[in-house]
Amino acid sequence: MRTFYEFQQLLTIKRYASNTIETYIGLLIPFHKTIGVDKDLGMLSDFEILEYFKNIVLNNNYAAASQKQLSSAIRLYYKEMYNREVDFSTLATRPVQRALPVILSKQEVKLILSVLKNKKHIAMLTTIYALGLRSSELIHLKIVDIDGQRNQVFIKTAKGKKDRVVPFPEKLKFLLRDYIKEYRPKEYLFEGSGGGLYSTASLRAVFNKAKKAAGIKKYVTLHGLRHAYATHLMDAGTDVRIIKELLGHNDIKTTLIYTHVTQITLENLPSPLDLL
Repeated sequence: MRTFYEFQQLLTIKRYASNTIETYIGLLIPFHKTIGVDKDLGMLSDFEILEYFKNIVLNNNYAAASQKQLSSAIRLYYKEMYNREVDFSTLATRPVQRALPVILSKQEVKLILSVLKNKKHIAMLTTIYALGLRSSELIHLKIVDIDGQRNQVFIKTAKGKKDRVVPFPEKLKFLLRDYIKEYRPKEYLFEGSGGGLYSTASLRAVFNKAKKAAGIKKYVTLHGLRHAYATHLMDAGTDVRIIKELLGHNDIKTTLIYTHVTQITLENLPSPLDLL
């Protein structure tokens, strides 16, 4: 019987993002428990897989995004481990309108960072906001990727395998200099207690704890710092094409979503009442 550990190792070797690996394994384990851990997943027919899939989605009231993630996890697992193509087209969710991101204001970002006491935690969240990083990009960021002489940071592990270069702010430079002096990381900028990659779950926990301590009630995740980075740049008048490159987006349509939430546009938009 194939194990999820083997699947995890394979995805790691193929350079899948740590967030993707963690999410897929986290979905596959309860899926297998629902079927029965004594059953060999490789022996299931496509019909059985889809029936179990339907049951777990309906019984757990999965949201559309979670349903899509689970189907992607199962499909990839069978493709990589058994060289099988499982067809989920009959259970595909209909396209839904993309929700606008919840944006943290500059004051809220400052408040989140100010409640942190641990220098490493401050440096991690500040780096995400200052560079507009995804959590997986922060975790994989190496010391050698930072060019202090040219004031640039090279993001090598970007989503979609699209490398990019982002500016290295002076404020962040001083903050990281103090952090490195105290913690002395060896390879990755932010390492776990025993060395190596920092835990994605621990990084999320740092943000959630800080958000709670700051008294922020908005439903916003760690990724909200990246959203804030993009929106605050747009608020400052940065061209959307430049923001697209800084974020590493493949399609400018993804970047244009921030035009719907930028404060500059909203503040300058006249009300029909004012035109009477």
